Amino acid sequence: MPRRNRPQRPERPDPDSGSGGWFGLESRESGRDGEWIVRPVSGAAAAKTYRCPGCDHEIPVGVPHVVAWRADGLGTVDDRRHWHRACWNNRGNRHLRHRPGRR
Repeated sequence: MPRRNRPQRPERPDPDSGSGGWFGLESRESGRDGEWIVRPVSGAAAAKTYRCPGCDHEIPVGVPHVVAWRADGLGTVDDRRHWHRACWNNRGNRHLRHRPGRR
């Protein structure tokens, strides 16, 4: 009988089933600005250019980042925002008067 050296991969959950989030990678984070659902986006999965609300710079195609939306369930798909990981992690340190404006 052949020996199996690698452990078997677990089955990936269906992202539409509501169990475990998108492959179980979504996390719930809280901060001074409320509760958020945060999903990491790998560089391979980043197929569009987005504008980060934290720094107002573009997130180019192929750059890993995060997508965040309010956890209260009141928002829609259009309320999701793509952030640079560093901008997301530092959002609580920004003062509103120092926040860059839209160009």
